[in-house]
Amino acid sequence: MAPQTEIPTAANVLGLIPQIWTNWRTKKTDGLPGAMMFIWALCGVPFGVYAVAQNFNIPLQVQPHCFMFFCLISWAQTLVYAWKWPVWKASLLALVTACVFAGVEAALILTLRPLYESGNETGILVVGIIAAVLLAAGLLPPYGEIWKRRGRVIGINWVFLSMDWFGAFFSLMALVAQHTFDILGGVLYVLCCLLEAGIFFSHIIWLLRTRRIRKEASAQDKTFDDVAAEHAENGTSFKFAERNWRNKFGHSSSRSSSEKEDSEAAAATTAGDNTAGGTTNTAVAATGELTTNSEYIQEKE
Repeated sequence: MAPQTEIPTAANVLGLIPQIWTNWRTKKTDGLPGAMMFIWALCGVPFGVYAVAQNFNIPLQVQPHCFMFFCLISWAQTLVYAWKWPVWKASLLALVTACVFAGVEAALILTLRPLYESGNETGILVVGIIAAVLLAAGLLPPYGEIWKRRGRVIGINWVFLSMDWFGAFFSLMALVAQHTFDILGGVLYVLCCLLEAGIFFSHIIWLLRTRRIRKEASAQDKTFDDVAAEHAENGTSFKFAERNWRNKFGHSSSRSSSEKEDSEAAAATTAGDNTAGGTTNTAVAATGELTTNSEYIQEKE
């Protein structure tokens, strides 16, 4: 990967601020995968090594670290809002993770910079490839949420996604305008553009498919979520109900087996109680019969 003079996608820091603000304002991160933010924070390590080891200008060295910082904040928000962690616990984990990332980055810089200065660019190239792969991989978890909601996208701030897409697009155009095309950078920006465009188109298609349902719900002062909740409460099938990945991969079935065992145990206990009760009633009835017979014999005598 040739030295770059434009702002890389990983350093598109400003786009993350609307996402963090949305998380804080709604106190929800449903639909925003924590894995996405963690992988992006992780990719800040090789991007930082790549920029610092080659002695890029100061803004390009600072931007990957700012990107990592904001990704860790968003990741901590998913722990607080989605997983119900205490704020102090999520903040402490994010801080410890940042320290670990900083230590790894420092070690890589001290190792690779002398090699780069001596003319060996292999290490820097490998780091650049790892950074590119991680950046693209971070866009895969949202597709799991999209599959779960049958194409619907929630939790992701559209300003954030738009800024990131335009950052990748203009970076790609800058590469095209150069005298020599950076193949690795070009592949990275194309992948980011395609994956993020896929998120946009998925939601647009979902809006088109559900337009009649949403229109009818709006006429009744309801939302799409209200309609879905009513179907779930009534136990009726709904074409656009959320998929449950636990059922898909068998986690719920194991839980159902456990519940089944508990139910069988409870049924056995109840049956035992009924049996014991029946035995007691039989004994009482027998005692009563004996008493009656004794009284009859005494009267006869």
